[in-house]
Amino acid sequence: MFNLDEIYSVSDFLSLCNKTVEDNIPVCWLQGEISNLARPASGHWYFSLKDKKTQVRCALFRLNQRNIKFTPENGLEVLVRAAPTLYAARGDFQLIVQQIEPMGAGNLNLAFEQLKNKLADEALFDPIHKKPLPEIVNTIGVVSSSTGAVIQDIIRILNKRYPFAQILLFDSVVQGEGSAQKLAQALEAADRSNRCDVIILARGGGSLEDLWAFNEESLARVIFNTNTPIISAIGHETDTTIADFVADVRAPTPSAAAMLAAPDRLELLSNLKKLSSLMRQYTTQNLQRKQAQLNQLKSNVTTPEKTLNYLSQQLDYLTRQLTLDMTHKIANSESSLVTLHATLKQHSPQAHIRHAIELNNLSANQLNRQINDAINHNTNALTLLNTRLKNATTQWLNHYKNSLATHANALGHLSPLSTLSRGYSITTSAKGGVLTSIAGINSKQTISTRLIDGVIYSKVEKIEKN
Repeated sequence: MFNLDEIYSVSDFLSLCNKTVEDNIPVCWLQGEISNLARPASGHWYFSLKDKKTQVRCALFRLNQRNIKFTPENGLEVLVRAAPTLYAARGDFQLIVQQIEPMGAGNLNLAFEQLKNKLADEALFDPIHKKPLPEIVNTIGVVSSSTGAVIQDIIRILNKRYPFAQILLFDSVVQGEGSAQKLAQALEAADRSNRCDVIILARGGGSLEDLWAFNEESLARVIFNTNTPIISAIGHETDTTIADFVADVRAPTPSAAAMLAAPDRLELLSNLKKLSSLMRQYTTQNLQRKQAQLNQLKSNVTTPEKTLNYLSQQLDYLTRQLTLDMTHKIANSESSLVTLHATLKQHSPQAHIRHAIELNNLSANQLNRQINDAINHNTNALTLLNTRLKNATTQWLNHYKNSLATHANALGHLSPLSTLSRGYSITTSAKGGVLTSIAGINSKQTISTRLIDGVIYSKVEKIEKN
């Protein structure tokens, strides 16, 4: 026999196992390879951690993912800090992951490489998308922190190099939680303002963690979608961020970005002097060439009197020619008009109209005759048919009258009234039936007897059989 106290329900047993596991196995680090990775809509991550011999189920809940910058992938070798537990709903042993680190490269380095490869595959770094820097710069936008030394360096370089440009600062935090979103908002505001010819995205040096806002995907896509050319100047020359790859131009330092954004005024003045000298030289040469052309034209120009005489002679010749041409054209037109008049008379429509009228009159007379003949013929035929109809009707009436008299006479011979006139009578019961036998009547019953000139009602007193 067994003891009832030793029987557990499945739920109680699994709860006991879970408590035993959690109380006796500490939180520890495990190394293995990720497989069967699943990321449902809840935001939690589920995967298996395996080595060459075995594997264990793992769950990484959403709240523990805040400090993870890289994206877990199947086949990735990782270190996980996890607490063992038993999932009672299925009776499965699993690990609740609290922290995860990639093997080899660090968390941020792996996240950087993953995002870099992803955006490169989408062609966000492709030179075909790079916008050229403008040649003429009136306004330079700077997205950076108003409290940092970067904006002061940029202002100092621009005032010395190109003091004609206006500088617009779009203040933003450049480090810490939410800094990537703030930078993206400032960059979008600078682009939407339509006031900047070029935008400098700048920050001073720092560690990879300090510069991480410039490695966020959201900021990279905002940089890619801006219409204004962007110069990235983040950290020192050795620092490289995702923003540097997406920007149109990368400067090694913020000071270098200021030099790229605007030309050097001394160089512009030197070029202006060279252009001014070339312009004067070109103007002198052009004036000399035009003066030579003018002298050549003067030698070829005739006097106004000679020109007027020539034009007058030409006018007289053209007048005579025009008169002859007009006379010839008028004569030809008159001859053509006479010919057309004679042809028109030959083709006058009056004769055709008269002939058509005669034909119409003839046709009308013939039609009237045909109509009268048809009316007379149909009238005669109608009179004949009317006479024949009357004769046939009279014959049929006489025939049916004779037939009716014959049938009436025959009916008279067969009528009961004829029999009654010869001394016979018809006796009927009270119900109206004709009595043909004594079997159909009882004593004291009322009967009616029809004679030729009336009906006798009587009551039966006695019945005798033959």
